Amino acid sequence: MGLKQVMLLWLLSHLVSAASWAEPLPDELRTALKGFQAEGTRGWAFTQTTRGEGQSMVERFDPRLSEYKRWELQQKNGRAPTESERKTYNEVQTRHSRGETAPNVKDQINESTAEKTEDDGTRVRWKFRLKTTDKDDRSAAHMTATFTLHRPTGTIEHVELASFEPFSPVLGVKIDEARTHIQYTLPDGERPTLLRSITVRLRGRAWWLKSLDQDMTVEYSNFEFAKRR
Repeated sequence: MGLKQVMLLWLLSHLVSAASWAEPLPDELRTALKGFQAEGTRGWAFTQTTRGEGQSMVERFDPRLSEYKRWELQQKNGRAPTESERKTYNEVQTRHSRGETAPNVKDQINESTAEKTEDDGTRVRWKFRLKTTDKDDRSAAHMTATFTLHRPTGTIEHVELASFEPFSPVLGVKIDEARTHIQYTLPDGERPTLLRSITVRLRGRAWWLKSLDQDMTVEYSNFEFAKRR
């Protein structure tokens, strides 16, 4: 047998071995992912509080209002915003529509890499490698997504996006660590699952000089079902 044939058999054996590690997705997870929305259940007004780098901002979102009036700046750094700050904020809303739809990470999971990492009977965690869906995306190939399923309600309660190796999303930028935790409320009575908090941790540098380190937390509260006016 020639060297090429030996190498081919070696490669095939490793591919088969790797494939055998992938676990089939159970119906309970498929059902939960099918209805999962990264931004939480739509049609609800809420207060969004963002903290990071010594700054804070409180905003109110109401989907019943016209597109450029849905977001209102209520506080900045623990105080009421000045007229100038409010004006600048409103101008930004006019120039950039934020919409109501966030990218849905479930569309990027590579099911062949499914791995059950924890199961206590009530909650089960599944980890996936992400696949690149955009030719300009240089991050997904270095990331994993872990979904925590709450079995009694069939709800995705927590999503973690985490890098497993350093990567360079654009020229001159080196990311050493990227980690995002997204928490959702559990359904309770007439209230569905809603976005509760997002925590972001980033470590990296630009052109080996400027630090990109950042820690940020976004919390959601004061939910109100937003019937159309």
